[in-house]
Amino acid sequence: MNSRLTLVLAGVLLTGAVVAGVQGIRLSQQQQLVEPPSASPSPIPVEAGSPPDALMSLKEREPRSPVVVLARALAPFEKITADHLAVEQLRIAPPASFSSVDEVVGRHVWQELPAGAVLTQSVFRAGGPLASLIGDKERAVAIAVDEVSGGGGFIQPGDYVDVLLYLRQTERQGDKTAQVVIPALRVLGYGEELSVGANGEPVRYQTEREDGRASGRRRPVQTAVLAVPAPLITRFMLASEVGTLRLAVRSAEEKRLADYFANGLRESEWQNIEHQLFRFEQLALKRTPSRAGTRRVSAIPVYRGADVSRQSP
Repeated sequence: MNSRLTLVLAGVLLTGAVVAGVQGIRLSQQQQLVEPPSASPSPIPVEAGSPPDALMSLKEREPRSPVVVLARALAPFEKITADHLAVEQLRIAPPASFSSVDEVVGRHVWQELPAGAVLTQSVFRAGGPLASLIGDKERAVAIAVDEVSGGGGFIQPGDYVDVLLYLRQTERQGDKTAQVVIPALRVLGYGEELSVGANGEPVRYQTEREDGRASGRRRPVQTAVLAVPAPLITRFMLASEVGTLRLAVRSAEEKRLADYFANGLRESEWQNIEHQLFRFEQLALKRTPSRAGTRRVSAIPVYRGADVSRQSP
């Protein structure tokens, strides 16, 4: 009896194992059919050659401009030869530079230049920055100003001003007068600011303390440099001596600075100004009238014996 029961249980367990195995095979086959095949990563194409070679080829494809530089130091007034020069290929050519050696061979500069310096038009110009701001018919004249006579300290280089003259009442000048000495003069410098640079901003000369730190306090303006037409320079100086000068700023809407850079100083302008000017020569040379009074007469000596005395008639 016991042996039969054992055989039955063994058969049931064997049947269950077979059924479980068959079910497992079916489930595994179904999962394989549902899951898509995994895509293998595509290979990344690699350019032939090492990385430095690729960078060099990219650098060679960039646009370059030839620029003339000094291969060795150049002394003032030394004649430039081909041995002094070299041509460098730069990404951006500096303003007013030269692209050919033939443009500068045979010329000379006015200051010493080190090797490697880029040659530009400015190194061949004589004179300082102030002299380069005026034409051959103009003169740069400095006058003393303060915050009152100098537009409150807000004048900038490039502005145009009228120069006013105030004459006090004196013995030779009966009444107080105010005159326009010269209208529409260009301001070249004001205080520590000089003209206008290539970037359009005034060139400022900073003053520093002895310890090297920049001073945060603004120093009062004491001078203004004006561009005066050469034929009017003497009258301008006479006006500065006989009275008090004051600057009156003109409107920027007149666009006089743009007209000056486009056309320069027109001769008709200063001739028209000359006809309207006050005659300062006559004013300066006019002498004080002599006071009315009796003419001085020498005393007459009177002799009384050994005594001598002098009496006026």
